[in-house]
Amino acid sequence: MSSNIVVRVSHRYTAPVDRVFDAWITPSQASRFFFATRTGNVMRCEMQPEPGGHFVVTDRRPQADGDESVMDAEHRGEYIEVDRPKRLVFDFSVPPYSDVPSRVAIDFQPLSWQSCELVLTHDLGDSDMARAYEAQTREGWAKMLAKLERELFPRRIGVQL
Repeated sequence: MSSNIVVRVSHRYTAPVDRVFDAWITPSQASRFFFATRTGNVMRCEMQPEPGGHFVVTDRRPQADGDESVMDAEHRGEYIEVDRPKRLVFDFSVPPYSDVPSRVAIDFQPLSWQSCELVLTHDLGDSDMARAYEAQTREGWAKMLAKLERELFPRRIGVQL
């Protein structure tokens, strides 16, 4: 009997827990880190952050073979639990790569009034595909969490007085 492949990543933020939570459910913020790739452009980010609500994030990115064509990677999910600012759970899929959703749970733990830790757990299931994509999935979530930190504190360029 095989067991499910579960990816777990965490990141600490110097930001209030509600600010970090809200970034995951606010399209204008989420579109800057949620499934956004370095070489792609988020073309669509729609969210209904309530149990039974859905999200769609479409990232237009170059084809992997290096030519100049592009593809639209459409990330779809259904919210299972939205408990602001503690927990967010959704079922997730990326058609046509996988039509079978996998479960993602994000727990937000305040560490102080100005800091928190986010722990993301992605249950990939027990398929051969889950085993093949375990490392890539872990790396992708870790990059996304790091990108969220940069989006919470964007650089401001201006004139010093």
